[in-house]
Amino acid sequence: MATFTAVYDSCVLYPAPIRDLLLELALTDLFRAKWSAAIHEEWMRSLGAARPDLKREKLERTREFMDLHVRDCLVTNYEDLIPALKLPDKKDRHVFAAAIRAGADVIVTYNLKDFPASELSPYDIEAQHPDAFVMHLLDLAPGAVCACVKTVRARLKNPPVTAEQYLTTLESRELIQTVRVLETYGELL
Repeated sequence: MATFTAVYDSCVLYPAPIRDLLLELALTDLFRAKWSAAIHEEWMRSLGAARPDLKREKLERTREFMDLHVRDCLVTNYEDLIPALKLPDKKDRHVFAAAIRAGADVIVTYNLKDFPASELSPYDIEAQHPDAFVMHLLDLAPGAVCACVKTVRARLKNPPVTAEQYLTTLESRELIQTVRVLETYGELL
């Protein structure tokens, strides 16, 4: 059963390899994954800018899939908190506000400097790099994490991806410690 709540920042929802793994992990019930409509808009805007060939309809389908498959994932009614929050980048305050409203323990983000402990700790929230986050899950339930990795990898069919290739992709996305641990479970991936 879920023991903690994690809000995913937009930067871990794009690129797809990290998003796919984090979404699969969200289905394990080891934790509750949360995000907001504003977080969706941010990752879709970033992906659209990087990949203008992707139609907005395709991004909307991904958004709908995420919202349908991860139970109770959308955080709402947090906007009133935004003006009172202080962060180095004001544009990140909506993520912090969503985390507060969700009762989150963790904000999963690559942008750790944008979520200083001095501001988050009064709310008992910690910013975690996705590598640290997945490592925590590996400590809690290595079998469940390995099963998620195997499921995500098995979906990659055009072309098919070996476990080694998939781990290389995760490593290129800064999941260095996670990959080192996952390598020891090679046959399960």
